[in-house]
Formats: sequence, C-alpha cells, structure tokens
Amino acid sequence: MRIFAFHLMPWDRLPADFDTKYESAWTWLPNSLYDPPHGHTLYNRYLDELCLADELGFDGVCINEHHQNAYGTMPSPNLMGAILARQTKRVKIAVIGNALPLYNPPTRVAEEFAMIDVISGGRLIAGLVVGGGPEYYSFTINPTHARAMFAEAMDLVLRAWTEPGPFEHYGEYWKLKYVNPWPRPIQQPHPTVWIPGAGSKETIELVAARRFGYMGIPYFHIDFFQRNFDLFRECAAKCGYEASPYQLGWLCPIYVAESDEQAWTEYEPHLMHFAKQLLKGLVVLPPGYTSARSIVGIHSALSKFLSTVETRKQIEDGAYAIVGSPATVKQKLLEYGKRLGVGNLLGLFQLGTLPGDLTRKNMQLFAREVMPALQAVKHVPLPQLVS
Repeated sequence: MRIFAFHLMPWDRLPADFDTKYESAWTWLPNSLYDPPHGHTLYNRYLDELCLADELGFDGVCINEHHQNAYGTMPSPNLMGAILARQTKRVKIAVIGNALPLYNPPTRVAEEFAMIDVISGGRLIAGLVVGGGPEYYSFTINPTHARAMFAEAMDLVLRAWTEPGPFEHYGEYWKLKYVNPWPRPIQQPHPTVWIPGAGSKETIELVAARRFGYMGIPYFHIDFFQRNFDLFRECAAKCGYEASPYQLGWLCPIYVAESDEQAWTEYEPHLMHFAKQLLKGLVVLPPGYTSARSIVGIHSALSKFLSTVETRKQIEDGAYAIVGSPATVKQKLLEYGKRLGVGNLLGLFQLGTLPGDLTRKNMQLFAREVMPALQAVKHVPLPQLVS
C-alpha cells in the first residue's frame, strides 16, 4: 500500500461567534477575517509539514484546489506543487486536482502540470477534477455546463501531453488555433491521472473507462466508500479489465498518539471544530451540477456525513477518522484497507486547528510505528495507462 500525506492548508482562526454569525465557511465568508501575516506563518508551516513527509518516508504528498473559503486556503495548488517539486527529493506530488472548468483556457493546466513534472523529475500525479459545488458560485459558472466543460477540457489536456503540436482545437467551450505547450511532461505517455469523486456515478464510470485512478472524497461513512469502490470495480469489469487496487484511494483523517485515550484527548476538539465549523456550507450541489440519479445517492449519504456526528462512538463506527495508539491505528487501517481494496491511503494528518507540534508528532509516530506495516501490503502492478 502506498501512503500519502494529504494537506488542506486550512484557516485556523475563525471568530468565536462564527456559529451564530456566519452561515458558511465557504464562498460568502468575508475575507476581512483573513489575516495575511498569520497566513504567511501558516503557509510556511504547512509546506514544512509536507516536506517532513518526504523525510519520513511517505510515498507521496497531496494538495488540492479550493476557492474563497476557510476550509482550505489553496486557490492555486500548482504554486504549492512547484515549491514541493523543488524542496522534496523522492515523494510523488499529487495535485488533486485542478478544477478544469475554472481554467480559461485549460491548456494552462497542461502547461503548469508539465512544469511541476519536469522540475520534480517525473514525480507528478495529475489530478483533474470537475470542481466542488461552491466553486461554481465563486466563479459564476453555469453548473449545468460543468460535466461537458470538464470532458472537453480533460481531452484537451491529454491531447496537449500526447499529440505533437502545434494542433488546432475547436470545441464547444474553447477554440484554440495553436495548441503547442512548452514544456512537455517527463512521464510518458503522460503523468498518472487521478480523479476524485463524492459518489457521482458519472464520474466513477468515466474514471473506470479511462483506467485512471479514483480517489474517494472523505467525511462520509465507511459504507459509502465501500459502495463507490465496489461500483468502480464493476464498471472496470464492464470495460473488460480487473481494476487494480492502485486505481483506488481512500482519504481519511488520521491521528496517532501514545495511547488511545491520549489520542482522543489531543485530537477530538480539533476534529469536532473541523466537522462543525470548516465543513459548514461545504455540501452545495448547484442545480444541474450532477445528474438526478447521482444526487439521490449523494443525498442519502449526507445523513451520515461527518458534520452530522456528535459522539466518539459514531466517529469510530463510521470510520470517519482513525484515532488511537499506533497499535490501534495500524490494526484499523489494515482492516479497512483490505475491506475497501485500496492501494492508496491518503492520510489527513492535519486538519482545522490542529497545531504544528501535534501534527508533527502525529506524522512521526505514524511513520515510525504504523506506516511500515501498511507499506508492506503488496498489490498487483498498476494497469497500463491509456490516453
């Protein structure tokens, strides 16, 4: 199993009256609450935590794109990816991902991802995403066009990496006389592609058909991940192949301390702040953003979303977060990894207000006493990428 350290780079100083005064941590939260000098400290601390993952032997690091929110202050994950490409030596750099409909033209994604791949020596994992519902409000983009724009942009990015330029592109949303990106990526035919999803059947079917990687978006009950990963394997079988565990990734908050009780004492306040504050307003499905059949499944799962939980038992029963001593965390992750059939564990080792000292301790304990047993789990080789 491959182990990645995922980072959201959250804002950790919401006001005391946030619950009563603000309806969401997304889109409409006034940016007057952002303190740039403190942001300077946070960004550099968070980058240090990702560099630490490289030193500790993690297989990769993950960053992602969100706009106008306190949940994750990375409107440009490519900037962070470029820094990490230079400051790390061995980890894969997974940008999960660039929200393609937000880029005009999307060939910028092909160019910037190629830069990261070249700077890093071929360590990029290219995340291509539709973008979250709140992003369509932030950018005032018609959500009924989201899927069609994504499909056109994804094909254009892949062509830009694999088809000699210059060539012309005349699509429904973008018309380009010259597509001829410099540089080109080191990885051939193109970098590994991961596409995350929150249960949309259209996304699962697309990813399986293209033989890309499907990353399960977190904060749902473990049963929801199980259904989605089983559906992915079914879709792969319909496409004539057996899905590799390395095509699947489970993103989960993880916290390790010296004992179970100490872990919960240190972590629970930060986890609940994250669940009740930073997830507030996240689940927005603009009209037309996804199909009716997918909305039915997603809405049924929302009754067991992390923001609804109230007790430690609910968190443990639903595997919303894996918390405890090294022995406890190792046993649970081995069990759930086998149950879900995933080859990639995307651990969220910092979230919300979790301070730097506890984040570093968490990562160090995990790397020393948990990670070796997980990395020893062997899976079959990755399937051949197709474009």
